[in-house]
Amino acid sequence: MTVSIDARGPRWSAVITTVVLATALVTSSVWVIAFQAVVFAIGALRGPQFTPYALIFKKFIKPRLKSTVTFEDVRPPQFAQAVGLIFALVALIASVTGAGGVFTVAVGFALAAAFLNAAFNFCLGCQMYLLILRTRSAK
Repeated sequence: MTVSIDARGPRWSAVITTVVLATALVTSSVWVIAFQAVVFAIGALRGPQFTPYALIFKKFIKPRLKSTVTFEDVRPPQFAQAVGLIFALVALIASVTGAGGVFTVAVGFALAAAFLNAAFNFCLGCQMYLLILRTRSAK
């Protein structure tokens, strides 16, 4: 059974993720990226609808929205969360080992993807998921 989620939720979450990742990039804070890694882990393992950002969306933002709800398959955003988790884990390892350049690049890539979703509603991880599906079905 395919689970569907409110398509506006992941975009809202991307706005918060953009702010958190920008903060991590500017401060080089291992704690900020660790927090975001936990959020990504929840989204990757349980689904993006269970992250703290999604809970904020459901409780405070969604009731105030007037637009009609559009639903989407949860699998592409969940895959995107897994990709974000990989970048966050690379950044964490880089921070702990003193590889500041790797930390900056990993956080920068995650930030760019989150910004694309927040600003332009273009989910890079979701597109990767769909491309992988098409590649698998073409075989």
